[in-house]
Amino acid sequence: MPTVTVEDEKSFEVESGTKLVLAIEDAGIDIMHRCGGNARCTTCRIQVVTGEPGPMGEHEQARLAREASLAPDIRLACQIRVESDLTIRVLGRAAASGVTAGPRPAD
Repeated sequence: MPTVTVEDEKSFEVESGTKLVLAIEDAGIDIMHRCGGNARCTTCRIQVVTGEPGPMGEHEQARLAREASLAPDIRLACQIRVESDLTIRVLGRAAASGVTAGPRPAD
């Protein structure tokens, strides 16, 4: 099973094919997902520190293209299926924004 490491927090094993946003949330880590995992809001942004998150799909590419200032290592956790070890930084935190995380994304 792949291991996801959230920098400065913890590492945890994830079943291959699991959506990254769900793996992070199920590990007890605060991550926003205001649109419910539909690649519309970008609140589930993560920074890939090491590892290969897989290719970007059409919806993720289109949404991130609207955010001109984002570095190429920024991805949407709701659009990544974990297939290999990853080290990431979670950028959107519900606690820091004072709102709820959003509806739980579908698997």
